[in-house]
Amino acid sequence: MGKILDYINSVFGPKTTVHTKYGVLNLARQQDRTKARRLIAELMQTTDALTRRDIASWRQAWQLAINAEEPNRRFLLDIYRDVDADAHVSGCIGQRKGFVKAKSFKLTQPNGTADKEAVKYFDTIWFKQLMDYILDARYWGHSLIQLGDVVTLPNGVLGFDGVELINRKHVIPEHHVVVRCQGDSWRTGIDYHEEPWNDYLIEAGDPHDLGLYLKAALHTIPKKNDLAFWDTFAEMFGMPMRVAKTISRDENDIRKIERMMDTMGAEGYAVLPEGTEVDIKESSRTDSYNVYDKRVDRANSELSKLLIGQTMTIDDGSSLSQSQTHLSVFENLVEQDADNLRDIVNNQLLPKMIMHGFPLQGLIFDWDESTDYTPEQQVAYETMILNNFEVDQQYFIDKYNMPVGERRTQGLVGNDESDSSSKSSNSKSTKPFFD
Repeated sequence: MGKILDYINSVFGPKTTVHTKYGVLNLARQQDRTKARRLIAELMQTTDALTRRDIASWRQAWQLAINAEEPNRRFLLDIYRDVDADAHVSGCIGQRKGFVKAKSFKLTQPNGTADKEAVKYFDTIWFKQLMDYILDARYWGHSLIQLGDVVTLPNGVLGFDGVELINRKHVIPEHHVVVRCQGDSWRTGIDYHEEPWNDYLIEAGDPHDLGLYLKAALHTIPKKNDLAFWDTFAEMFGMPMRVAKTISRDENDIRKIERMMDTMGAEGYAVLPEGTEVDIKESSRTDSYNVYDKRVDRANSELSKLLIGQTMTIDDGSSLSQSQTHLSVFENLVEQDADNLRDIVNNQLLPKMIMHGFPLQGLIFDWDESTDYTPEQQVAYETMILNNFEVDQQYFIDKYNMPVGERRTQGLVGNDESDSSSKSSNSKSTKPFFD
């Protein structure tokens, strides 16, 4: 079938017996096959370490990723995972991706005629998931997506049974290679541009692009550390400390007092011999928290500028004119993402769908801008057209699914009122001033 993930997972090949440190396994037996799959999982899967990231590790990971001889993005992707977990980053990306996915699309013939039946092939779960993976490439740098098997969907049309993102740690896009184990040299990998692997693969992002998360990490790393320091500050100065003094030197008495203090609450405590003093020096400023709060605000504003080009569509704005300017900047980014997604569908997805038997020959994927008006805009648009041009009644029958008769010959109500009012005013104005 040419599925690259199936090949990666087939570690043992066609052999029926294998020698491992656990003994000889006969793959013809169900019990040994189950044990073999467990060994494969131990071999192939690694746990991502949730360690504290700092700027030094970020620089080192960046250097490894751009190594000309052996590019390795593994450690940089670990940092990206921390970036992706940031709440503000998630909000910005969700807003940007949401605007793209909310756009209506159509499939047209070369002459521009829309094919409404063909839309059913894309109005599916697998295509929405594919759009997510493609849009994510802007932030992660690259996405290699494997299409599932061709099946008949519940709506009666052909479709894929799903899409799967190939683990980025196994992909070396600079050499268009997938390696079996993380950290392997690209020279030992599979060239996914070659057949039959490329029949089921969609590639998004530039092979040498490291994504926006590379720059975002410069702000999420100090932000995360700053929040940890703020928590420490709150623990030390936000809650009072309880001090128990005793003159007893009996270890049992001291342990008993410690247990009592520990169960009294979450505040810090100390058990000290008589005469011992604990002096905690707190800042004399009453707004010490601003040191942390302002740093977090600064990090969030920089992340907003990086990911959505401005701040006012996700944070508070100061004026209507400024918000409109910021919205225009944001819409430009959305259009860039939409154009990139459209190009990938037309240049990669559609040819592969046709190759797998989908009846989509000659069709072009495009965004349907005409249906993205608000209800108020749509009414104003149709009113303007009706007042100036003759419109085929079939348009309203198809769009609103309602019977439409012959058009009325009389003018609009608004025009009648204006005419009558003008006549009335004219009659009043012609009345003699003097009787």
